[in-house]
Amino acid sequence: MLKALGDETRFSMYQELATSTIALSAGELADRLGLHANTVRLHLERLREAGLVEVEPVHRGTVGRPQHVYSLAPGAPGLGFDPPSYTLLAGLLATLAERVGAEADDATAAGRAWGLEAGRRTRSKSCGRALTAEMQRLGFDPAAEAGQGTLDIAFLHCPFRELAEAYPELVCNLHRGISEGVVEAVGGGRVEDFATLYDRDPCRVTVSVE
Repeated sequence: MLKALGDETRFSMYQELATSTIALSAGELADRLGLHANTVRLHLERLREAGLVEVEPVHRGTVGRPQHVYSLAPGAPGLGFDPPSYTLLAGLLATLAERVGAEADDATAAGRAWGLEAGRRTRSKSCGRALTAEMQRLGFDPAAEAGQGTLDIAFLHCPFRELAEAYPELVCNLHRGISEGVVEAVGGGRVEDFATLYDRDPCRVTVSVE
């Protein structure tokens, strides 16, 4: 184990896997570390042989051969890089939701229920201000811009970006549901559009206001 981690590149890859809440592909690791994917695969195989990482083939809504993703093997040392427990829990729940067959509509419904409760707690009479404040509280760093009868809120930061990249249908639609719930609870508007991480103009919500 120590010999496998004695290489600086393999140690950096191991650190990325240890701090990630989701399994990562060789391509994702290559992008994070600025390496060629083939180089990453060779080092991953060395870590796998040492019993430090495991590989799993997964289909994520794509046609063709499955993608191979890597994570720490059971019992592998975290070396102090472990993610915070709540972050780890979020990743585990996202994995569970995908494996039991949760779909985008399920995520939207769950988010809307949560947003309705959040909207009922606010004292704001403006759905736009209430939504902006709630997204600020959740860590999205929203930037609101008023238009003619609309309010466009861009999310400058996604606190769940890593999960959203792995499970866009679930995570992005969960956020959409939260937005719809807050606006519905406060009243005076409606969510007209929600751009996700993979849209041309990503991570923003457009609310029509009365």
